[in-house]
Amino acid sequence: MNQAHTHTTHHGVSHGHHLEQDTSDQAEILDLDAEVLAEHTASITESLPLKTAPGHIVDLGCGTGAGTFALLDRFPDAHVTAVDTSAEHLQRLRTKACTRGVEERVRTVQADLDDAWPDLGSPDLIWASASMHHMAHPERALRTVHDALAPGGLFAVVELAGHPRFLPENAPKERPGLEERVHAAADRRQAEHMPHRGADWGPMLTAAGFTVEDERTIAVDIEGDRSEAIGRYALGVLQRIRSVIADRLSPEDLCALDRLLDTTSPHSILRRDDLTVRTERTVWATFRA
Repeated sequence: MNQAHTHTTHHGVSHGHHLEQDTSDQAEILDLDAEVLAEHTASITESLPLKTAPGHIVDLGCGTGAGTFALLDRFPDAHVTAVDTSAEHLQRLRTKACTRGVEERVRTVQADLDDAWPDLGSPDLIWASASMHHMAHPERALRTVHDALAPGGLFAVVELAGHPRFLPENAPKERPGLEERVHAAADRRQAEHMPHRGADWGPMLTAAGFTVEDERTIAVDIEGDRSEAIGRYALGVLQRIRSVIADRLSPEDLCALDRLLDTTSPHSILRRDDLTVRTERTVWATFRA
């Protein structure tokens, strides 16, 4: 996610995304995430320090295919093995592959990466976007990735700093700073379940036998007037957060949040013209030593 974090089964692990809601709603947010952040994802694939173009790529925790299709576009001679725990996400990915005419270049594998790993072959590039922090035992997962990579293969880890922000700091008018309080409540809840969220993966990658070639943090700041998808993206993310932190908000904040999420209201977030997408992505590009 790429992505709007929730706590359902996703990204190839049983922990999946951070907030509980059904897979269809989650898939819609993943699709919006892919659309809104497409340029940033493409720029990351462009900057990967590969010595030669990969022939076989594995997308760990592929979701509905944001990374898969960015990688297929970037490397037109490659094929991708897309791994996820959600059958619905994988079906969406296959449908997209057919629509794009690249179905012969994509293989989907349903697997829980906190359980038994599938046979991934010896890929030249393994991509893990917003998936590693979901692992119950990330050190074990990193060693498995290291052993699966072809000699000299590249492992790219991409992590978001957290849920994206959308509203100005002084919004909404009746409860300024609402979004930060909502995110703070979500962060506290998620810290209880995912201690590796926001981790520095560099030392863990080195300990697993990787050589970190490049580490960079990319600021994301997208103006909302560029795409109506940003309004729907903001709505979906905040709805999912609300579903699990409502009991942690003050009555006043919960009421203000519900006004934003009411799509029939003139105060709906869909009707705001001041939205932006603000977050950070950190990328670790590593080679098998």
